[in-house]
Amino acid sequence: MSEHHAGGCLCGAVRFVAREKPDVVVGCHCSQCRRQTGLYYAAADVPVSALTIAGEENLRWYQSSDEARRGFCSQCGSALFWQGLGRPVISILAGAFDEPNGLSFGYHIFCADKGNFYEIADGLPQHAGRA
Repeated sequence: MSEHHAGGCLCGAVRFVAREKPDVVVGCHCSQCRRQTGLYYAAADVPVSALTIAGEENLRWYQSSDEARRGFCSQCGSALFWQGLGRPVISILAGAFDEPNGLSFGYHIFCADKGNFYEIADGLPQHAGRA
């Protein structure tokens, strides 16, 4: 039996249901993620085929590089998704999931790009680039 993990944006205009358990939460410290969120991107992957989105008319996509796009709510601006172009999985921001959600942090990526105003001190694995 599959698990259902629901969530959405701040205003509720975009809601989603992941019909499979998300992977571990990954903290991405690259400059793009820091600029979008103000700190770092904490997200968990699910297969695109296991994701249902309600309110898609309020979802906007920004192609942030030649490799990826980022989804956000056009009403409240909440960052919700990151997707590598052509990839069969989508990253969902961990904070967008309803609680309790059973998510847990696994590791950090792009730590070489980490902001100089904070430290990563949780003892989890840290990768200079992509894991």
